[in-house]
Amino acid sequence: MRILFVCSGNICRSPLGAQVLEARLGPDAPAFTVESAGTIADDGALMDETAAAQSARLGGEPTTHRSRYLTEQIAASADLVLTAERSHRAAVVSLAPRAAKRAFTIKQFARVLDGLEPGDLAGIETAQDLVDRVARLRGTVPPPADPADDDVDDPYRRSEETHVRVADEIDAALAPIADALRALR
Repeated sequence: MRILFVCSGNICRSPLGAQVLEARLGPDAPAFTVESAGTIADDGALMDETAAAQSARLGGEPTTHRSRYLTEQIAASADLVLTAERSHRAAVVSLAPRAAKRAFTIKQFARVLDGLEPGDLAGIETAQDLVDRVARLRGTVPPPADPADDDVDDPYRRSEETHVRVADEIDAALAPIADALRALR
C-alpha cells in the first residue's frame, strides 16, 4: 500500500506526517510505502530544521528527506492520500480525480476512523479494505462544527511552540490510523 502525505512546500507537515507514521508502523511494516509531496514544493529542498526536530522528537527520521513537487502520477499512484489541509486534498483531486475517494485530510481520516462503530470495521482484512470502508462511511460521522478543524496549520517560519503544537496534532491524528493499519498486517 502506498500512503502519500501532501502539504504545500513538502518541508514541514507532509514529511513530518510520513516520518511519524513510518515510526508508528515500525520497521517490520514492509507492506507500506509512505511518501510525501507538496503542491508548491521545490524539488530537492531539505526539511525545515524546526519541523525536522519535531519529527525526530516523535521518532521520525528526517535526515534523508528531500522535497518533491506533487504531480498527477504521484497523486494517482497513492492508495491513501493524507493531506494537511482541505485545499491540499482539492489539489490532489484536481490532479487525479479518481483519488477523491481515497484522499482525506489527516485529521479527517482519524476523525472518521474514531467515529465508526466496531461493527463498521467488521470484515476488513487489508489496508485497502480499511481505506474503502472509511471512504464509504465518511458521511456517517458528523463533521466538525468548523470545517477548518480538519486542517493542520502551516508552521513554516513560525515559532517553535507552533511547530510543537502542529507536530503533536499530526501525531495525535496518526495514532489511531497507525493502530488500524498495524492491526491489518
